[in-house]
Amino acid sequence: MHPEEAGAPPTVLAVDDTAETLCLLTDILEAAGITALIARTGAKALSLIPQVKPDLILMDALMPKMDGFETCRRIKKVRDFAHIPIIFMTGLSDTEHVVKGFESGGVDYVTKPIVPDELLARIRVHLANSRLAQSARIALDISGTPVVAVNSRGQVLWITPEAAKLFSKALKGFSAEDPQWRIEITPVLARISEQRLGRTRLYTTPEVALYASFVGESRPDERLIRLSDDNSTGDEGILRKEFDLTGREAEVLLWITQGKSNRDVAAILACSPRTVNKHLEQIFQKLRVENRTAAAMLAMRALTKS
Repeated sequence: MHPEEAGAPPTVLAVDDTAETLCLLTDILEAAGITALIARTGAKALSLIPQVKPDLILMDALMPKMDGFETCRRIKKVRDFAHIPIIFMTGLSDTEHVVKGFESGGVDYVTKPIVPDELLARIRVHLANSRLAQSARIALDISGTPVVAVNSRGQVLWITPEAAKLFSKALKGFSAEDPQWRIEITPVLARISEQRLGRTRLYTTPEVALYASFVGESRPDERLIRLSDDNSTGDEGILRKEFDLTGREAEVLLWITQGKSNRDVAAILACSPRTVNKHLEQIFQKLRVENRTAAAMLAMRALTKS
């Protein structure tokens, strides 16, 4: 991977208790134009991550005191670092350890002795996936969309600020960092995610009724669920009514009005750019316009007068 292909060179943190392995990894990474950082223990890695914020972590599975699995679990518990892809390195190829690596939050694994070309290929794939997912998450945060991201088991990975506001309405003393609400809500989020359910009730209190709807998959084992309350009409609802759009067409149009490219919209909605193009064709036809700029202008007028 060359720095000029993706702007600033990515940073990879290698965690291993063997000096020889760290030297080998440093040579491989730096030769590929990647900034390499090292840590010889899990504890050292945990102290380094807040300072360096690596784009990816290479994690030795078996280390003394705190092994790679426990180190990975601790990293994934921190909201700001949960998105960092972690590739496990191990001399063990049996199913038990491979599964343990994925269960702790890893995205992939390589076996020792390290094969440079294979390692770099896996790093490239996971860096690209991570950047795409982060772009989608930032877009969701900025747009004020109430979204919860969960894994295939329904466990909450992250939530947007607007989702936190809705949870605060339904749960007294709500804190995004408190693990208890995550545990309680996991079964219903798992069902919504697995069955791709639409509007499903999460909570009912005297103050608010909170609903959740499956949106799509933003990357492997990361699924997006949109929240709404019983008072929500939402910008998408306004666009659907104004222009007789489908729900997905309204979503695409809303993101277009916020300046997102087809690729960005595809990442956010977990579909292909070609699918976004097809939706745009239908949108242009219904709005009787010829391009995205004209469509965005009409949409903005509809939203500002509502």
